[in-house]
Amino acid sequence: MSAEVTHLLARMTETWNAGDATAYAELFTQDAEYITFFGLHLRGRQAIEDTHRELFKTPIKLEPDGEQPVVKALSGDVALVISGGGSTVDGQADPSRTSIITLTALRTPEGWRFASFQNTRVRQP
Repeated sequence: MSAEVTHLLARMTETWNAGDATAYAELFTQDAEYITFFGLHLRGRQAIEDTHRELFKTPIKLEPDGEQPVVKALSGDVALVISGGGSTVDGQADPSRTSIITLTALRTPEGWRFASFQNTRVRQP
């Protein structure tokens, strides 16, 4: 399970950086819940695709933080995923964009997909 879910997470970064909104959205279940760092709540694969199609017109690219993601099996078909990372704008790193994401991965007939996504900016208290 862990390797499959880690691969799915890597595909998120790959499809984002390729600017492929359709492939990015296909990593999620049809009824996925997706919450951005600023609180926008997207419901469903189509909303994820539509929103990211516009976002991918910007020069924002993702970069992993180098840490291994946490993949915690909750059952044989469900996993909690916690991962960090950042992004660049026009190739320039921006530490204020460092985030931690929490996802729920679910084994579906299509293979592993994310059923939920929550992005939180990392800030010092």
